Amino acid sequence: MSKILTTQLTGLFQRIQQSEEEPIEETARLLAQAAIGQGTIYFAAFGEMEAVTIHAELGASPFAKFARYTDEVELLPADRLIIFTQHATDEQALKLAQKLHDNFIPFAAVASEVAETGNLLSELAYTYISLKVRGGILPHPTNLGERIVFPHLMAALYIYEAIKMEFDEMLVDDDEDEEEESISPFA
Repeated sequence: MSKILTTQLTGLFQRIQQSEEEPIEETARLLAQAAIGQGTIYFAAFGEMEAVTIHAELGASPFAKFARYTDEVELLPADRLIIFTQHATDEQALKLAQKLHDNFIPFAAVASEVAETGNLLSELAYTYISLKVRGGILPHPTNLGERIVFPHLMAALYIYEAIKMEFDEMLVDDDEDEEEESISPFA
């Protein structure tokens, strides 16, 4: 069974990489705007997706300019936010998305559903990434017709790492550009 799980997860990650590469890069660019400027990058995660926030804060390589979003946070125009939710229909995520949209705070969203008409979260977000998880990825061993293993969190962590790699590269490139500008041609 573990070989089938590995095969299914590999397929999921490949689907994300193939179809979400551009939104991942756009999201990294959006978040880098805050890091390069005077902004803060807030993570808002709902349900099991809170694990992504914990990883961004306490992982081996924390996310630069990271802060946890709470309702008490007063967002500034330079701030950026990323929402992680299992489903685009999550009421808390939609409420936050509407608030951000109404206050002209650019934000990214990550959820299972594809970006399409009728997906309000994808319509409100500046960038949107689909987890590509439609349900369980393995057949139940005893109940025919049932599926098990819902890899929303694994897909979210994969997407987080892809965003972080792009984001970190952008920050390094920006630091190198600043160093080149500060070198006097008359030295």
